[in-house]
Amino acid sequence: MTSPALGASAPDITALDLFGDDFTHDPYPWLEALRDQAPVHFDPNSGLWLVSRYRDVRQVLLSPDDYLPDNAQHAVTPLPFGVLRVLARAGFNLPPALANNGTDSHPGLRRVVTRFFNAQRVAAAVPVIERLADELLDEVHASGSRDLFTSFAQVLPCRVLMDLLGIEGVPTATLIRWSDASLELFWGRPGPERQLELAELVGEFHRWLTETVAGGKARPGSFVAALTDHRTPDGERLDVETAVAACFFVFIAGQSTTGQLIATVLRHALAEPGMWSRVASEDGLAGAWVEEVLRREPPVTTWRRITARPVALGGVDLPEGAHLLLMLLGSGSDPEVFDSPERMCPHRPNIRRHLAFGVGRHRCPGASLARTEAAVALEAAARRLPGVRLMTASDDPMLGLLSFRAPLRVSVEST
Repeated sequence: MTSPALGASAPDITALDLFGDDFTHDPYPWLEALRDQAPVHFDPNSGLWLVSRYRDVRQVLLSPDDYLPDNAQHAVTPLPFGVLRVLARAGFNLPPALANNGTDSHPGLRRVVTRFFNAQRVAAAVPVIERLADELLDEVHASGSRDLFTSFAQVLPCRVLMDLLGIEGVPTATLIRWSDASLELFWGRPGPERQLELAELVGEFHRWLTETVAGGKARPGSFVAALTDHRTPDGERLDVETAVAACFFVFIAGQSTTGQLIATVLRHALAEPGMWSRVASEDGLAGAWVEEVLRREPPVTTWRRITARPVALGGVDLPEGAHLLLMLLGSGSDPEVFDSPERMCPHRPNIRRHLAFGVGRHRCPGASLARTEAAVALEAAARRLPGVRLMTASDDPMLGLLSFRAPLRVSVEST
């Protein structure tokens, strides 16, 4: 996707609907207009201050004492009483753990996660990722599937996570369904009936996590075992609720968002002339392509913060308690940082300056694993499926949640 054609009029930012089809299918004209006209813009429809310039987004992320993460996982659409009752019956509770934790318990919990997703562990996991990717592509061949999202991109991260974290006894499809339901319930705009359906699934997910954490059945040395053994700053063993909250976030980030990244990476590589054949044979190109997709079209498009005190940001005075929406997607296309940002250029010199994984205290601890999975997935698919081309349609579905965006179909056909 590119910015509007030269001479095209900019959209009216006062008419922006963050869940609308116009924004979901082509957000770039809107993001450009925000950067140009009002880099810190109050959106009355959402009640959020939209922060769209790279330097302002980075400043917020690097100032955790001024901008708190407390609202990072709040439900975007208010949950009615009936939905809250369904969640309460499941014992649903998400105390501050990782992305929404600004307390002194965060560093220790983060260390538990980073130990399991550090560079050494990820490097050791590459053969596992390659094996699982090949197994899935065998299934794609056998089934004749034409959709690389549902048959490959969506499934691979879930199987990798289950293998790395020692998850057993639950079908892959169930974990995917639970994870996707959680994203839609907390970051979507579902109607009341849909909220109830999603709440039932999220409740099932939370019950399973609680049983897994509290049941004492975690494999020794596994991520869950490490969480249950973790000590808080006051020396107490981590409570079950907080351990479950940490697992909840890790499972969603490790499954859904990585699957969304892989889908976007595949779609862009198939759409770029000559790229599909090149990534199958050129060393390092798959990884560079993943990096450029992360800059231009990351799956995590926004993140939220609350001002801890009155602050000035981008020339705008914000009161204490202002809710901010950091436009991560827009920051990667800021021409002040990236030359010709609309061009996909995997060899641009500052390719890793993007903020797709955040920066600072709350930078995504699974960034290395996500990058590696996406690169392995792209190279394997291009190598195993050399004679396919992308089938596009104007009605191709897109995931359009407040903080998550990706194609929900990557249709291919043999050439």
